[in-house]
Amino acid sequence: MPADWIAALGLVLSATCVALASLLLLAGWQARQPRARSIFSPDVPETVFLFDGDRLLDATPAARSLLPEGEDARAWSRLLSRLGPMFPGLPQVLENLPRLGQVTLTSGPGVVPPVLLRGEHVTGLTKLTMIENATEQRQTTGDSAVMAALQQELAAQRAVLARAPVLMWREGQGGVVWANHAYLIRAAELLPPGEDLSWPLPLLFPEADVRASSMGVSLSAGRSTRTKLQMQGGAEWFDLVRMPVGDEVLCYALTANSAVQAETALRDFMQTLTKTFADLPIGLAIFDRQRVLQLFNPALADLTSLAPDFLISRPTLSSVLDAMRAKAMIPEPKDYRSWRKQLVKLEEEASMGLFEETWSLPGGQTYRVIGRPHPNGALALMFEDISHEMTQTRRYRADLELGQSVIDAVDEGVAVFSQGGQLVMSNIGYAQLWNHDPAVLLSDAGIGTLCAWWREHSAPTLLWDDATDFVTTLGDRTPWDGEARMLDGRLVTIRFRPLTGGATLITFRARGADVGGPILEHVSNRLLLA
Repeated sequence: MPADWIAALGLVLSATCVALASLLLLAGWQARQPRARSIFSPDVPETVFLFDGDRLLDATPAARSLLPEGEDARAWSRLLSRLGPMFPGLPQVLENLPRLGQVTLTSGPGVVPPVLLRGEHVTGLTKLTMIENATEQRQTTGDSAVMAALQQELAAQRAVLARAPVLMWREGQGGVVWANHAYLIRAAELLPPGEDLSWPLPLLFPEADVRASSMGVSLSAGRSTRTKLQMQGGAEWFDLVRMPVGDEVLCYALTANSAVQAETALRDFMQTLTKTFADLPIGLAIFDRQRVLQLFNPALADLTSLAPDFLISRPTLSSVLDAMRAKAMIPEPKDYRSWRKQLVKLEEEASMGLFEETWSLPGGQTYRVIGRPHPNGALALMFEDISHEMTQTRRYRADLELGQSVIDAVDEGVAVFSQGGQLVMSNIGYAQLWNHDPAVLLSDAGIGTLCAWWREHSAPTLLWDDATDFVTTLGDRTPWDGEARMLDGRLVTIRFRPLTGGATLITFRARGADVGGPILEHVSNRLLLA
């Protein structure tokens, strides 16, 4: 048995050695085989791109150095943006490449040294090769093509920086180490007469670092700070942006004169507006799109009894109304839920310009509340105290009702006309005598219409023509009396009396009714004066 195990182990070791030797021989044989040269090899010096449609399959290292960073799927458009300025008409020529099979383009006059671009379309693939024009036949390295492309890009970037209207400069340990033309022009304007600009360049904004530090602005964040530069023609404002890059700082100064003028005009306008609102007796509250209080006047605090500190804290519309409700400055509904719904309705109607209500408050005041929409979704609420106006209106209505009750208690028929001949007032005695109520039966209660009614219900007489002339006559008038016989046989004594303001009092007494003319004249005069 031990001999068998030893024999088996020997066979396993022999097989293992044979396998290892075979692998070594195979590796040595493959190493001796010659490699095919490919454009994908890192030692290829040419500038070659290989595309499948718009997708980049591969490119030489020199070619990849020309491509802006991005995905290979969008390399075609990125390559056209890079090579388009170098080769005029490149996009149109490449569109015809599948039909032509092969094209060659020469770089523009601004590219030094000149470069050729050869395009080939083979088996559905597009191959683009950049070669130096002078050594095309020798097929030298692609370094000249790469340098020409980089020089073209450098020239374009220099042109952009030189013509930029924005001040640009770079600061190092020794001050300004580079600046564009706009910065140089500003620096030259600040020099004394007869002095030329020389290096090192003057620092136009030396206090920018101090101001940024005092304001707590981090330079790494690239935030802008507004600063003023005193020029010979006056002060100019700039928004200064500083971004550190290594040991240096990139600086940009954007002109902000228009912004400063607009902000100054807006501030002056807001001050004027605030002073105007401060003198208004109407409480004004303006809420923005988020229904946050942005502007109010002192009358709002007086009318709503809200503390100015609360209003300055920019509360929301709901908070303002809740605070007014807590101070009993809003009509209390039957339940809180309906009150909240009313607030929502207030906001919706006010935003459409439809809200206008009269609030009778528990304290006895009466407010007129108007909501009006403003641009950009803002909302304006106006609170006006109309308590005095409502008191005067109620008192006037009470006086009218009292005067009406007084003349209704008189047995005589009474009719009062205005200066224009319109019926102002009549009593129950008049309605019973002439069997009609002018306010209900007649659409036009004027002296002409009523005289026609009286003429139809009385015997023929010229009295009614004289009555029309007396009521419509301007100036001084003399009281006079007359009589008319009604169709039922009653004799009516009619008195015409002028009143203050051109009004006229006419009384009708049938069958010896009580005399009440002087009393009626006094009552009518008071009503007309009220």
